[in-house]
Amino acid sequence: MTTLSENDLLTDDHITPIDFESIDGFPESHSWPQFDESLNKIQTHDLKDSLIPVIDLASPNAKTLISQACETWGVFQVVNHGVPFELVKKVESESRRLFALTTQEKCKVLRSVDGATGYGSPKLSPFFDKRMWHEGFTIMGSCVDDAKVLWPHEYQRFCDTMDAYQNQMKLLIHNLLLMIVEPLDVTQEEMNWAISAHDSQSVLQLNSYPSCPNPSQAVGLASHTDSLLLTILNQCGIDGLEIFVEGLGWRRVPSVEGAFVVNVGDLLHIFSNAKFPAVTHRAMVNQSEHRISVAYFHGPSAESRVAPSSKFQKPCFKSLLVKEYLSLKYKHFFEALSLIRA
Repeated sequence: MTTLSENDLLTDDHITPIDFESIDGFPESHSWPQFDESLNKIQTHDLKDSLIPVIDLASPNAKTLISQACETWGVFQVVNHGVPFELVKKVESESRRLFALTTQEKCKVLRSVDGATGYGSPKLSPFFDKRMWHEGFTIMGSCVDDAKVLWPHEYQRFCDTMDAYQNQMKLLIHNLLLMIVEPLDVTQEEMNWAISAHDSQSVLQLNSYPSCPNPSQAVGLASHTDSLLLTILNQCGIDGLEIFVEGLGWRRVPSVEGAFVVNVGDLLHIFSNAKFPAVTHRAMVNQSEHRISVAYFHGPSAESRVAPSSKFQKPCFKSLLVKEYLSLKYKHFFEALSLIRA
């Protein structure tokens, strides 16, 4: 794994995915014989026994169960979340429509070297020597400009679907953060910082993991923690997400019909004074199916300050601006949290 220096620049090689349409065999550039870290020495298991809880948000015990899940796992699944099933399926369909375009067409909206939106490889690519079996499309706010390039006369359906989904995600994030943060007994100002939609930052990430001829040596998305407060993931019906559980190793999170996976990010880990772990996770690929997933990342304004809640007498982390932490994460990746230890 690499640490980026001040002089390191993201190159086109880090942005442009491989042309999955014309690939011949399995390229050495994408071969991870030992994956990305020694953690993989522990055997991977399936979570068929549902260690990770599936929580019904309509249950009167939902808040307690979510708080317990955040503290124990840093991840859980939710059902009865209020997001219309038809909309979820439309997002999946529109995502597949996008990734079904030719590589040449998709590269018309290739993410720029210093850009945040568009088509491209994972942003964590520069930290790893090997390439990931992945292509993605990143949306922040409106996607109309990119959509017009991809479908000059048929872009509106894609834009309307993604806009509607982002609005639903904002509502769900607000409700989830209320249930997560309230048990911490924080001040009203701190509560407002966590749940306020004003000046918040959010990212909608469409992920594509084409079927792979050698899935045992490929990685869809290398191990990482998410940088912001909270992430909501739709696995779109096909397993592939794995989380690392201390003492147990890598665990596959099963795809549950109608459920979203919710996981704690770095900023919530900091705010909770390490009470809630930012779960290390990765995405794997398979040989028979083209898997997609849809992730929504939410965090406070980049200009706001993040620190452990004032209720904690011995803070584990220093206070800093959100944008300062994100800059550390971009340069130091997994080491970022250790660099702000109090």
